[in-house]
Amino acid sequence: MSSQQMKVLVVGGGGREHALCWKLAQSPLVLEVICAPGNAGTASVARNVAVAADDLAGLEELALAEGVGLVVVGPELPLCLGLADRLRERKLAVFGPGADGARLEGSKAFAKDVLLRHRIPTAGSKEFYRSGDAKNYAESWETWPAVIKADGLAAGKGVFICDNAQEAQAAIDIVMEEKR
Repeated sequence: MSSQQMKVLVVGGGGREHALCWKLAQSPLVLEVICAPGNAGTASVARNVAVAADDLAGLEELALAEGVGLVVVGPELPLCLGLADRLRERKLAVFGPGADGARLEGSKAFAKDVLLRHRIPTAGSKEFYRSGDAKNYAESWETWPAVIKADGLAAGKGVFICDNAQEAQAAIDIVMEEKR
């Protein structure tokens, strides 16, 4: 590995990205940390640039224009949208999985399928496409608590632990009807 300093682009604007920027800024191998879009915390240890984490073209343009040596992607959404693949096509070093690997985080149904197909132990589950079917199933459930999850990214807020059918039905309304 070369001892030449490099610029590092951290993608995201949350606490995870603040921690990454803070630690990367301490490395003697890092000339500058750039964070897009960043936040008030990252501004104390990195240069924030107003490019949204899901603006793939903008992030690609920023990385190329700044001549970064490494891109570190924090949030799941840009990974699921294919940011890492896009940057690798431009010969940029990226820390983060491609879109295919990110599907494991981006789709609970896909992840369950992979676990079951490869006989990796996992909790039992049932998949529903209509809220009425899910609610009927919840009414028949006899062992509580139960976990209700929506497929897809939910920013860490898509899990409901329900102690009875009434709570389960309310959670089903939230994830399948209100789509929150």
